[in-house]
Amino acid sequence: MKDGIVRKTIKYVALARYMIDLKITRLIKSVGNSQTFHLEGSCNRCGKCCENPAIILSAPFFYLKTNRWLTLKWHKIVNGFEFVGENRKEKCFIFRCTHWNPETKLCDSYETRPGLCRDYPRNQIDSTDPVFMDSCGYYAVRKNAESMGKAIDKLLLSEEKTDKLKQKLHIK
Repeated sequence: MKDGIVRKTIKYVALARYMIDLKITRLIKSVGNSQTFHLEGSCNRCGKCCENPAIILSAPFFYLKTNRWLTLKWHKIVNGFEFVGENRKEKCFIFRCTHWNPETKLCDSYETRPGLCRDYPRNQIDSTDPVFMDSCGYYAVRKNAESMGKAIDKLLLSEEKTDKLKQKLHIK
């Protein structure tokens, strides 16, 4: 489903608004130096992030019927995301992207892809426990990983438990 001129225009306006909001949010976070993780690795083009994009919503957009309907309609009409499910605990909608070609592993509207697609996986490191797709080549590393790793090494834990703890804390 390639984007036409009207959809492209709407997507560019939405992207501009998204990027301004993102810059302001990151600027505010940088003042308090609240970033716990940094991103490492690289894209291996597995396509898992494109196959089933997921969007975490605030409670009013997830639970209130009008807001929910508007959110789902927007993503269907503008982004080409078809709703496939939800995670009520995480207040998250899960979609299938109609622009994604599983055979070529390419997006047919790459130049007009939504902000959330452009920002992945960087948007993951803003969470308290970044989670990446199993096959993703990116991973989060805690900013104080070296000192925490040394402290964990001093604990009387088996090598297996030490490795598991470091992985869970995004040290390794």
